[in-house]
Amino acid sequence: SSGINAEYGGLCCIAPVIAAKLIPGVEVTVGSDQEGTDKWPYAGTAGAINAMGGKHVVTDVSQAHVDSQNKVVTTAAYMCETNLHEIHDGIGVMVTEVLKLTK
Repeated sequence: SSGINAEYGGLCCIAPVIAAKLIPGVEVTVGSDQEGTDKWPYAGTAGAINAMGGKHVVTDVSQAHVDSQNKVVTTAAYMCETNLHEIHDGIGVMVTEVLKLTK
């Protein structure tokens, strides 16, 4: 048991790492897994997620990933060096997808 009793949740930026630590096999995103670019300076986090037993899914900053089985929605947010409106778009998608899980 993960000890998490939440029915559903949304996590952004570095927070998806928490889900990877607490929920075995959870699918999350922090955006890219390709290190060495200025746009994704924290891409190494994807490897840490996989090492903790989670599964990192590559997405663009304006997208979110839905793990339907675990009812977790994640987006990269500030893990990407980009325009604020793109970060805003991804967080908006995350919120919309969490709300869909509540129905």
